[in-house]
Amino acid sequence: MRRNGVMTMIMVMSVSDKASVAAGEFKAKCLQILDEVQRTGQPVTVTKRGKPVARVVPVPAEPGALFGLAKGTMSYARDDDLLSTGERWDAEP
Repeated sequence: MRRNGVMTMIMVMSVSDKASVAAGEFKAKCLQILDEVQRTGQPVTVTKRGKPVARVVPVPAEPGALFGLAKGTMSYARDDDLLSTGERWDAEP
């Protein structure tokens, strides 16, 4: 996935429930590992010669649409009630 010229690699946990996986094993089981990361939400670190080189993490859930989010949670008042003190008064001198 490329954004603004920067490549982002998202990877997740291996099928064997390891926190890390060797690059060769990742290459052989890439799709299985990605499925496992998506399913469990647990990240997986990919190593080369024992040193971490990449991390596969789950993509965060996208937020819901903002339009209509508060539907049914608000009420409105009639214009007569907005500034009323409940008492009748006469503003004429």
